Amino acid sequence: MRRLNTQDSNFAHELAKLLSLSEEDLSSIETVVTGILQEVKTRGDSAVLELTNQFDRINASSVQELELTHSKLQEALTSLPSAQRLALESAASRVRAYHERQKIESGCTSWEYEDEYGTKLGQKVTPLDRVGIYVPGGKAAYPSSVLMNAIPAKVAGVKEVIMVVPTPGGTHNPLVLAAAAVAGVDRIFTIGGAQAVGALAYGTQTIPPVDKIVGPGNAFVASAKRRVFGIVGIDMIAGPSEILVICDGSTDPDWVAMDLFSQAEHDELAQSILLCPDEAYLQAVEKSINKLLPEMPRKAVIEKSLRDRGAMILVKDMAQACEISNQIAPEHMEISAQNPRQWLELIRHAGAIFLGKFTSESLGDYCAGPNHVLPTSRTARFSSPLGVYDFIKRSSLIEVSQVGADQLGKIASVLAHGEGLQAHARAAEMRLKKD
Repeated sequence: MRRLNTQDSNFAHELAKLLSLSEEDLSSIETVVTGILQEVKTRGDSAVLELTNQFDRINASSVQELELTHSKLQEALTSLPSAQRLALESAASRVRAYHERQKIESGCTSWEYEDEYGTKLGQKVTPLDRVGIYVPGGKAAYPSSVLMNAIPAKVAGVKEVIMVVPTPGGTHNPLVLAAAAVAGVDRIFTIGGAQAVGALAYGTQTIPPVDKIVGPGNAFVASAKRRVFGIVGIDMIAGPSEILVICDGSTDPDWVAMDLFSQAEHDELAQSILLCPDEAYLQAVEKSINKLLPEMPRKAVIEKSLRDRGAMILVKDMAQACEISNQIAPEHMEISAQNPRQWLELIRHAGAIFLGKFTSESLGDYCAGPNHVLPTSRTARFSSPLGVYDFIKRSSLIEVSQVGADQLGKIASVLAHGEGLQAHARAAEMRLKKD
């Protein structure tokens, strides 16, 4: 891992280089995705079937054949080893409990009040009717993504959750199917890629159109989500995984090294950064990395990620570490310190914040309770984790009394005339009390 020092004159330049992700040539991807979406929009099932058979190397005869029954999901759940089933159900229970609390605390409920003129004002909250969740299924399977996407939708009250997941070679992952059963997914289609996004956005003869698409995917999926936004809602455009650890030097260096590995193993573009005011501790973590790396099954991926995009940064003090963290706005941020809450108030931008040396990021990925679908690529500066609030919409309520019409109408009349909108003004004036 590269070593940076905030006291060096070129630190700002080196940090900018570290954070920049070289723009891949997206033109070819955009061209392919545009073509796929147009095919799905115009040809529906037949396009989805052809593309799925081609990309996933299967030989389905209809899209109906690609839909899995509830009995198939229950069969997968029943077939799990008891330890796996217990872990899956325990994680689901914690995720559900967190999002039920979030629904209460995050403005996800309707409310009203009455002003001094007897006018009633408020907010009506309603869940989305139908949501599509995309679950990756190429290089790896992610049952945790099923829980994190489907459970908050169900807690919000979404009537129908439709899941799409690619199954290369026709191989179904039993943990993913079991997670769908536990999370309450209503329908599941074994399709993936841009064609799955198109099917969810436009609808086909078999797959109904949804109101919003959530969940991570590869560059083709990200491009497709970007292009269908406006026809449907989307959660976010996910980038490579990120972790930033602020450490005061009191945590076992092996623990911190493994936390850095936990994101680096996702893919070569993932980013792992350690900030610490103790030079000797940085050296200890580097020694731990060299010791632990050879035993990791995904050694090659971790090594390339740490070499190309990782860094250890020597900072002046913990306060400066927090300042730099805010500049980076990481997806996952650990404060691994003796008194982590001392520094929490200084953190403004992070997808998820993990407090204390016992709080590994991996617990948040699987079972702590908060959502693991988080903003990446510095978007934590202006966006939030996936939550119940992503699956509801708010309508304003206005019920004006006769007295209120007289009071508010005079104000509206003046402003409407000022904007040159006479019909607006007259609509308000007609309801004014006649003297």
